[in-house]
Amino acid sequence: MESFSRPELFDFKGVSMSSLFTSNWENIQTFQARSDDILIATYPKAGTTWVSYILDLLYFGKKNPERETSLQIYERVPFLELNMSFMDSGVQVAENLPTSPRLIKTHYPSQFVPKSFWEQKCRIIYIARNAKDLAVSYYHFDRMNYAQPEPGDWSSYLQRFMDGKLVCGSWYDHVNGWWEKKQTCPNIHYMFYEDLAEDAGREFDKLCSFLGMSPSDEEKKEILEGTSFDKMKNNNLINHSVVPVMDFKISKFMRKGKVGDWKTHFTVAQNEEFDNHYRKKMKNSSLCFRTEV
Repeated sequence: MESFSRPELFDFKGVSMSSLFTSNWENIQTFQARSDDILIATYPKAGTTWVSYILDLLYFGKKNPERETSLQIYERVPFLELNMSFMDSGVQVAENLPTSPRLIKTHYPSQFVPKSFWEQKCRIIYIARNAKDLAVSYYHFDRMNYAQPEPGDWSSYLQRFMDGKLVCGSWYDHVNGWWEKKQTCPNIHYMFYEDLAEDAGREFDKLCSFLGMSPSDEEKKEILEGTSFDKMKNNNLINHSVVPVMDFKISKFMRKGKVGDWKTHFTVAQNEEFDNHYRKKMKNSSLCFRTEV
């Protein structure tokens, strides 16, 4: 782990990025999406793995049960822009997926998504999570993941979150950019992490309706049980415990999965400063987030 040097953050087309997400840019941009591809898009730590696994079970749990016991989640749902030396690039994994539909994930802001996804009118599922919980989750993720830039201490990290100086840029730009895109694009289903945490069954039904799927009550029950936080946290094919750049001694990839954990990290002063900044950044947005459920 120590031999893996953390990447530097740099400005890429106006968005803070690391080379792990940009070094394969040409191949990403020319990626040929198919009309039945499903793209799962999020700012990091917004529930990507959760929704990826729900979709994986929904489409293939019954049809292809052996993949559920033999393949890592990132082999089933490749991370399109990821390009690391010790594994196939996300583009390669996606191109070689034997499934139909192909489930593919991205953390890119909407303007970076390969144009074939728009041309093919692929269905896109975007998951958004409230800024406070996300900042905390991202901080612990960056502490344990040597493929991310050095996080520093919590206080400086929170400032960088507010400034948009983390991998994938500004959370504000990301959630609003996708929200705006959704207003003109009927094939985007915009979900909230907090809604899923509050009532997974209700959000699952909305997702199925968007996808034109009608699983049986029994299937729904199995999928919701399999994708509960505790089940996922203890599932070695889902919890990323085999990823060599992640140090589980520092923190788990799946840490708490709660709404409102930010209260154990933000000081009163940090919370006030954050709220003021948030109001300014979101004053023209119709997006509404909940910081507790």
